[in-house]
Amino acid sequence: MNIPFLDSWRKRHHPGSPDSPPDAAFDRAPDGMAELFAECELLRARVEAAGVVLDDTPRSLQELDQLPPRWREDPEELPWFGNDAGLYLGTVIVRNVPAARWQMRPGGGPVVQLASGREIQVVEAGLDWAMTGAPQLSQVYAEAAEY
Repeated sequence: MNIPFLDSWRKRHHPGSPDSPPDAAFDRAPDGMAELFAECELLRARVEAAGVVLDDTPRSLQELDQLPPRWREDPEELPWFGNDAGLYLGTVIVRNVPAARWQMRPGGGPVVQLASGREIQVVEAGLDWAMTGAPQLSQVYAEAAEY
């Protein structure tokens, strides 16, 4: 029996279909998505020049917090730098806080979900840090590690 609306529904809810929800990528390849978020190429390139090694540890977040905010001199690069800072913050949390994992929000943005169910808006935190210096990345990590 041919039921057109059922075929459309199946396509939208089948992982891998072009119309599947954005969080389906996490369901299919969570490690691949985590690796993609961990790249942070712009952030890594800029802080490497300052001698900071991003080794996915909480200590590297403290080192980032101590850098002079030279990235604020380029208004076009600033949001990209802040986005990378947020993704790096999320990477450090996911790799160091037990049971923390990447999750996709309904609007399409990545967040980190802690074992308690609390979600941390890491990209927003990274953007705020890049623009104003607060909250410090190490502070966001410390709060996540407490849960």
